Amino acid sequence: MLAASAIVVAGLDDQIADADLIVVLGNAVASDGTPSPRLKARLDVALKLFRQHRAPIIFVSGGTGKEGFDEAVTMSNYLLKNGVPSGAIVKDSMGVDTAATAKNAANFMRAKSLKTAFVATQYFHVPRTRLALQRNGIQVTGSTHADCFVMRDLYSNAREAIAYAAYYAK
Repeated sequence: MLAASAIVVAGLDDQIADADLIVVLGNAVASDGTPSPRLKARLDVALKLFRQHRAPIIFVSGGTGKEGFDEAVTMSNYLLKNGVPSGAIVKDSMGVDTAATAKNAANFMRAKSLKTAFVATQYFHVPRTRLALQRNGIQVTGSTHADCFVMRDLYSNAREAIAYAAYYAK
């Protein structure tokens, strides 16, 4: 309970800062190929930060889910429809989990001589994402949580307490 509570507190404590790019982690895509409410919420906070000129690049990362859609492509399409130029979007279709996203973002950032990242995801996912990026040599300057709360978050928060401990122990 204490670990889950700490994750909630840390995840809801938005730290808005400038960065070289915003990392948005994938989530389910609806059966019609549009972002699920959780994924849309992640994209909307990234879009807000981008419009505030907090970072010039949005790194969208996800795999192909059970729905059969590439999350990164779906995310990119959503951002394009909302006015983000294609040159400001990086698609990572190999970000099948948080560890892969962190590794792929770090590799991209090193190749482009970028140093700092900003995390945009659900509140319960923020601490582990920050840790994964830091473990890959990325300086995380800020984070914000997506404004989408569902009953499933209770399970997700408990799961994250275990997942964070596993990541930390590595």
